[in-house]
Amino acid sequence: MNRTAWDRFERIVAEGAESLGVALSSQAVLDIRWLSERLVEWNTRMNLTAVVSPEGIAVKHVLDSLSCLGACRFPQGASFIDVGAGAGFPGLVLKAARPDIRLTLLDSTKKKLAYAADVAEGLGWADMELLAARAEEAGRDPAWRERYDIVAARAVAAMRILSEFCLPFAKPGGVFLAMKGPDVCVEMSHASSAIGVLGGDVAEHRRYSLPYDGGERSIIVIRKSRPTPAQYPRLFRDIKRKPIDGNET
Repeated sequence: MNRTAWDRFERIVAEGAESLGVALSSQAVLDIRWLSERLVEWNTRMNLTAVVSPEGIAVKHVLDSLSCLGACRFPQGASFIDVGAGAGFPGLVLKAARPDIRLTLLDSTKKKLAYAADVAEGLGWADMELLAARAEEAGRDPAWRERYDIVAARAVAAMRILSEFCLPFAKPGGVFLAMKGPDVCVEMSHASSAIGVLGGDVAEHRRYSLPYDGGERSIIVIRKSRPTPAQYPRLFRDIKRKPIDGNET
């Protein structure tokens, strides 16, 4: 892919981040470009993303990921887990923007994490952890449960299901960022009971427009106020068959 397209990528990332209120160092922009170029190369070997143009990656993946930094405060050295990481967004971009973040990428498909491992090696991120596991299984494991300051997911699952996958990873006082499209009001009305049962409280529903006509997005900011009860997360079949409705005992 020609250099001009990737030079434009850098401009979109730098200017788009500024419009989102996110400060990026010049090194962060270069690292984000590098990992994005690697994404395109890896995508010829496995299906990581349908978005393959430099401009598309800049807007749909990079700027969308950076929006998390405007949604809540990331403490210095924050522990962060990207649940259902896939190609590594938002996690890899946030690590490039904030190298102090202690990043874990979780995905149930081990081969998808090979690209992230390549990025970590290339950028010298020795502290990044890769976890090939199902979210509902890792969320019951004391090694991962209630360990993280910030949890994020871009998954398409409904909020009351996604919350059961993700909130068990957040420590009390931590935050779960659910990255969603613009139309989530009905979905959130169905999820409020589940979020409360799992120890969370909805702090904010942030709506924003991605720069460069990238479309409308939402981030649901959920504060982890209380420990998640020991029976959650349940087995996958139970999560899907009977989502939490607030009547659990």
